Amino acid sequence: MGIFDMFKKKPQEERPLFYDIVCPYCFEKFSPENVVFRAAHHREDDEDYALGEDDALNRYRERFGLDTVDDIEAILHPNSIPEEHQIYSDNVLVALNDRYGIVTRKRLCPNCHNELPVTAGKVPSNIISIVGASQVGKSVYMTSLIHTLQNTTADHFNAACMPLNAEISRRFRTSYEEPLFERGDLLASTQKEKMQEPFIFQFVFKDESKPPLTLVFFDVAGEGMVDQDYLGLHGQHIKNSAGILFMVDPLQIRSIREKIRIKFGDSEEGWVSQYDEPRDVVLTMFGDFIAYEEKGKTSIPTAVVLTKSDMLHSLKDEDGEYIKSNSNVFNNMVHRNWLNLTEFENIDGEIRRFIEKVDRPFKGTMDVYFSNAAYFAVSALGSNPVNQKLDGVASPIRVDEPFIWLLYQLKYIEGREE
Repeated sequence: MGIFDMFKKKPQEERPLFYDIVCPYCFEKFSPENVVFRAAHHREDDEDYALGEDDALNRYRERFGLDTVDDIEAILHPNSIPEEHQIYSDNVLVALNDRYGIVTRKRLCPNCHNELPVTAGKVPSNIISIVGASQVGKSVYMTSLIHTLQNTTADHFNAACMPLNAEISRRFRTSYEEPLFERGDLLASTQKEKMQEPFIFQFVFKDESKPPLTLVFFDVAGEGMVDQDYLGLHGQHIKNSAGILFMVDPLQIRSIREKIRIKFGDSEEGWVSQYDEPRDVVLTMFGDFIAYEEKGKTSIPTAVVLTKSDMLHSLKDEDGEYIKSNSNVFNNMVHRNWLNLTEFENIDGEIRRFIEKVDRPFKGTMDVYFSNAAYFAVSALGSNPVNQKLDGVASPIRVDEPFIWLLYQLKYIEGREE
């Protein structure tokens, strides 16, 4: 290399003409040219435009126990429409002008026929998924995280956190947010046979050069995370995620379970239930998709989130055998505009050491299968509920920190030492 080459500007990474789409409903991955459209009208005199059943959509709805749709507008395939009647924006097919001169902009996933976000194909489909075994508090964490993102975090990062549509907004508010944050009622554990449509939220930056980040949560029973057939239904959403929030409950860890239970007593409902160990979930994920990745590892940024951190008070002592009495774990932290790397490295280091001490097999398995993992501790409620009720209002501790780390990993925000 010549001396003048050192001063040449590095070429900027070229933006692709379009991006592959990951459907936020069924998590199939496909090119934007493979989308289909829902006709914007119907006609009785043309069977191509008549109302009818949509088998693909109804198969999807049946999976989640939703009513079938008997009469709905027809599916239009772009290859049935002349090229001059296909409408593009930013090199992405976004609308069709049908044979009757009526434009439809209802782009659908070719697999499940749900409507796609308007940005699909124009920006990366960056999806974050929440996974974990049974009883780790995924539903409670999801509720606390979304509540925090909507009410505080988004404002700290010049963004907004919004549900994808009005139906998701209503379902989240009435079944999750209001019971927990207004009435102090703990959410009921999700039953394996009760599957619900995914909750889909978008974290949208006011800076239009940044694509929205999609947060998707399947409220499925945790038992499914160690059931190979069951995981097959949801494995796609992990495999095609840009980031993973992996929940771990201290009560899953055998070596400290008794110490915590002695502190809180055996009378707590659900405490005597069988817990799946964290490593079981990792091994199931390995069999489902990680085994097929290059070198048998996944590079998807994965935040290992130790939940119910308020329970760790029973393990703290001056010597810090498990947790030091002055640990940052118990103090809330607010990140603004960037990830505070000093704070992150302290928490990551402390929880890594803790996990290694109390569950070395799990930590070893994570090291083998995940090339980019970080460790966090959160309390979705701030205190331990009694008889399925909170004493006062929920006071989340550090719930958004794993999400903010994923923003940093996906290059949405900067990280700074402080």
